Amino acid sequence: MSVEIKVPNLPESVSDATVAKWHKQPGDFVARDENLVDLETDKVVLEVPAPADGILKEIVAEAGETVTEGQALGVLEEGEAPEKPAESEASEGDAKADAAPAKAAAGESAQSGGAPSPSAKRAAAEHQVDTSEVQGSGRGGRVTKPDVMRHAAGGGARPEERVKMSRLRSRIAERMKEAQNTAAILTSFNEVNLQAVMDIRARYKDEFAQKHGVKLGFMSFFVKACCEALQKHPVVNASVDGDEIIYHGYQDVGIAVSTDRGLLVPILRNAESMSLAEIEAAIADYATQARKGTIQLEDLQGGTFTITNGGVFGSLISTPLLNMPQSAILGMHTIKERPIAENGEVVIRPMMYIALSYDHRIIDGKDAVQFLVAVKDALEDPSRLLLGL
Repeated sequence: MSVEIKVPNLPESVSDATVAKWHKQPGDFVARDENLVDLETDKVVLEVPAPADGILKEIVAEAGETVTEGQALGVLEEGEAPEKPAESEASEGDAKADAAPAKAAAGESAQSGGAPSPSAKRAAAEHQVDTSEVQGSGRGGRVTKPDVMRHAAGGGARPEERVKMSRLRSRIAERMKEAQNTAAILTSFNEVNLQAVMDIRARYKDEFAQKHGVKLGFMSFFVKACCEALQKHPVVNASVDGDEIIYHGYQDVGIAVSTDRGLLVPILRNAESMSLAEIEAAIADYATQARKGTIQLEDLQGGTFTITNGGVFGSLISTPLLNMPQSAILGMHTIKERPIAENGEVVIRPMMYIALSYDHRIIDGKDAVQFLVAVKDALEDPSRLLLGL
C-alpha cells in the first residue's frame, strides 16, 4: 500500500519550510520512524520520520523547494526489506571492468572542458602549455588567454561557487538589517579585571563539577552580573513598541550560540532567579541542541536582553548588533593579560573588554555607562552578587 509522506505540523508562527536534505533516495528501503528528510525553517531543522517500513517510491518535493504544512513530500510503498541477491565474483569483476573506462572517460571530459580560444592557443604555444591541463573560466568552461597565462605562472585555477543562502542565514541577514534600519544604535565600552572570578573558578571548579555535573564557566557570572545590573537600570531591559516603551519585570536573557548553520539565540527564562549551576546546565543543553539542530522554536523566541561572546573566537573588541526588538546587547571578548595600575602599582591582570550596544531612542548614555559599571563592579567583586549590592 502506498503512503504519502507529508510535511508535519509546523511550529507556531512558521508558515512554511524548505526541504533541506533527503536521507533516502527512490528505491531505498526505510524503517519505520527512521529519518527520511530534513526540513529547514527560519530557526530550527525538523526531521520527518518514515510512517512505516517500506521502499521510498517517489520524491515529490526536491531539496531546496519550499513546502507548507500538510503538503506531500514523497510516497512510501509499505513492505518488508527485500533480500539482497548474492553477487558472483565474476559479475563483480565485470562491473569493475565496465566502470573503469567510464570513469576514465568522465575524467577526460571533466578535464578537457571547452575548446580553447584562438588567443589561448597562441599563448599556450608560446609558453608551451597543454590546454587540456588548464581549467577554463570562460563560457561553458572554455579556456581563455588569462587562464593559460595564470597556469603558466603557476597560479592554477580560480574556482568560484554560487550557493543559495539557507533560510536561517537569510533570516539572520533580515534581522540584522532590520536592527540597523530601525534602532539608533550606539556602543559604549568598559574593561573588567577578571582576577576574582578566575580565582573562584580555580578554587571551586572541581567541586562544582562533581556536585552539579557541569563545568563552572564565565558565562554564568556574566548572566548573574547582567541580571543585577538590569534590575538597577530597567530601561536597558525594556523594548520599544510603536510610541510606547515596554518595561519587563523579569530578565529573559538570550545567549548567542554559533552553529554550522548560523547564529542562534536560545533564551534563559527568568534568569534572575537561576543559580550559577542552573545557568551553566541550561547553556550547555541549549548549545548541544542548537548544534544538533534539535532545538525547539519556542526556546528561541522572546528575550529581553542578549549576551554574545566573541571572545571564544579570539575577538578583542567589537560592536554587537541588537537582537530586535530588544534594546541592548552585551558583547564579551577574549581575556588578555595586561599591565594595569592597582593600588599605585603596576600589576598583570586578566582583562576583558566589554561592549554594550543599545538603542539610543530610549536608553541614554548615562544609563548605558552606569549599566556597564554595575556589570564591571559585580564581576570584579563577585561577593556583591551574593549580597545583592
